[in-house]
Amino acid sequence: MSEPILRVANLVKEFRTPRRAPGLVGSVRTLFTREQNVVRAVDGISFEVAPGELVGYVGRNGAGKSTTIKMLTGILVPTSGEVLVDGLVPWRDRVRNALNIGVVFGQRTSLWWDLPLVESLELIKRLYRMSDADYRRELDRVVELLELAELLPTPVRQLSLGQRMRGDLAAAILYRPRVLYLDEPTVGVDVLAKERIRSFIAEMNRTDGTTVMLTTHDLRDVERLCRRLILIEQGRIAFDGRVDELKARYSMDRQLVVDIPDHGGPVVLSGAEEVRREGPRVWLRFDPRKTPAASLVAELASRYAVADLVIEEIDLEDVVRRIFVEQSGTRT
Repeated sequence: MSEPILRVANLVKEFRTPRRAPGLVGSVRTLFTREQNVVRAVDGISFEVAPGELVGYVGRNGAGKSTTIKMLTGILVPTSGEVLVDGLVPWRDRVRNALNIGVVFGQRTSLWWDLPLVESLELIKRLYRMSDADYRRELDRVVELLELAELLPTPVRQLSLGQRMRGDLAAAILYRPRVLYLDEPTVGVDVLAKERIRSFIAEMNRTDGTTVMLTTHDLRDVERLCRRLILIEQGRIAFDGRVDELKARYSMDRQLVVDIPDHGGPVVLSGAEEVRREGPRVWLRFDPRKTPAASLVAELASRYAVADLVIEEIDLEDVVRRIFVEQSGTRT
């Protein structure tokens, strides 16, 4: 087996702020004490990523996702622990590490706001010392994959969010980095833009073998792109493994989604639990090992005026939500 391209061991990051409270030093009252508030954003995580893997890194707001990515890129220095990115310690060798990685932060842009998109990409060429031939070849490739031809002469400030995100992806991958960090690359963009971005990430990973760490709140990104998921909660890893293993472990249930017009009360069925409602549409969870779907549908039809129904597997978002609830209930 090849050596991991990312190696994280017992990684900890603490943030300290002064605790402003009255105190006493001997017999003299001081305005502030020297005490500090300590927040441990990342709490001893360890994982390895093989070259060419596409890994989803998922957690709630404040779980430690972005803090981890910033340590992997060299923006932040850990409190303790070890990180190696393609053999480099990111915060000790920032220049060499920067030449080896691409980064997209969904809430920020690496493009120059008042310049046409193509001029931002030309500046990337100069920063990374690309030859004219390499630049032209890679520019043609990303322009085709991301459908950017009509956007190249447009100033970045005039691009929509989805267009700008595609421009940021082009800038991050133009010089063919070995590792790509994507922090919320589809946040706030429309359905068509999301699908373009997802297709590009999948194609780039498949054809170039680029290693990708993807953090996102849209778990459809993970289901569409990733075979492996690292789930982080309160700075610790709650799960690290295949997406299908996670769903199999936590989700033997199915959902019956049913439309019942003109019925506002609870839907009561043997062996099923109502978990969600939107107008006439109701989501019912059931365990097919205990309650066969056929008997459940027959009981439903005998009691209610059903307009439409479908049986679904529990999606990844529901599985992750359940894990978060369990984690919150076991930690104080």
